[in-house]
Amino acid sequence: MQRLRTRLAGALLSALALTLALTGCGGPADPASTAVTTTAGADGPDATDRVEPLASPGTPRLPVTVRSSDGRRTTVEKADRIVPLSGGLSEIVFTLGLGDRVVARDITATFAQARKLPLVTRNHDVSAEGVLSLRPDLVLAETTTGPDEAVRQIRDAGVPVLVVAPARGLADVGPRIRTVADALGVPAAGKRLAQRSQDRIAAVRKAVPPHADHPRVAFLYLRGSASVYLIGGRGSGATSLLEAAGAVDAGAASGLDKDFTPITTEALVRAAPDAILVMSKGLESVGGTDGLVKIPGVAQTPAGMERRVVSVEDGVLLNYGPRTDQVLRSLVRQLYGDAR
Repeated sequence: MQRLRTRLAGALLSALALTLALTGCGGPADPASTAVTTTAGADGPDATDRVEPLASPGTPRLPVTVRSSDGRRTTVEKADRIVPLSGGLSEIVFTLGLGDRVVARDITATFAQARKLPLVTRNHDVSAEGVLSLRPDLVLAETTTGPDEAVRQIRDAGVPVLVVAPARGLADVGPRIRTVADALGVPAAGKRLAQRSQDRIAAVRKAVPPHADHPRVAFLYLRGSASVYLIGGRGSGATSLLEAAGAVDAGAASGLDKDFTPITTEALVRAAPDAILVMSKGLESVGGTDGLVKIPGVAQTPAGMERRVVSVEDGVLLNYGPRTDQVLRSLVRQLYGDAR
């Protein structure tokens, strides 16, 4: 889904043919057998999927010229009609306090404030016509946004496009926030939000309960409807988050050098996870925890035997943005419970 991040999207395409033979359960999850999903780590249905904007972002001071991660210099004259082409970028704009200027969203922008905006992209599949019909004066994109010709068409129409480097871990939270804020003409707000985000992450890390053994956690990407079952390795995007929670990325530690690898019994047994991290929609797609343990190899792991599953909402898990502290808190709570 979301957005996911692009390393995931690329791995998905290359692994799809290999995973068609794997066994999985489709259909909706059985609420009685599904692990509890904590979205962004807040309490209550209304609080879980909202962003917390800065109280006073200030008035954008434009024009500004900034450098895109694709090497182009982009001049932003106005930022009254913004189209972010990923959920992570939408989250940053809204949290900077400029959400009232956003006129469309990507399918991965699932938080409450963005939910009613028109969809213009689905999983990085951009419609140039759809974007241009909204008369944007700034488009924010990821390096994985595509197809390339759609991005070119938007630029050729005279719309500034700022391409932002993808998030790979906790170290990217501050730089991504500041990059977007600089392009919107609110650099001071960007510094404040980056500092707030980093301080909150540090507070969660400090509160991780002491534990003698570091739990091994495997990040699985699941899409039962497409028979896609992948295990994350080095570079999947989850390693930094797991290590901050005092855990070990079981896939990376077991020697999986690719970002994502099709699940096999051998790979899972070698990873030997004590817990399994999944996205909530992925868990639902395989029929909840009952369906998850039917995937070959899962039941043979310590996590499968104990049915120990950590589930976080798709649209926020790997964003590495203003809500990452909430994701980390949710991960810690699900791993350690009320341990102190």
